Amino acid sequence: MQVYTYSEARQKLAFVLEQAEDTGKVLIKRKDGRTFALVPERNAQSPLNVPSIKANITTKEIVDLIRDGRER
Repeated sequence: MQVYTYSEARQKLAFVLEQAEDTGKVLIKRKDGRTFALVPERNAQSPLNVPSIKANITTKEIVDLIRDGRER
């Protein structure tokens, strides 16, 4: 876990945010000794929630394609 001074964090904010995302937590220490944790907020959205597409294909064609792929 990386520790930055307040001044370093302010100057390199984009980098510090990326580091927090990569490692899960970054600490920022102030001159008076107080320390703050910067923790990325996790996305509550499901990774399976993807936008749909319009396709001119029937359910039977989809099932046939899947079965064909499994037979190979």
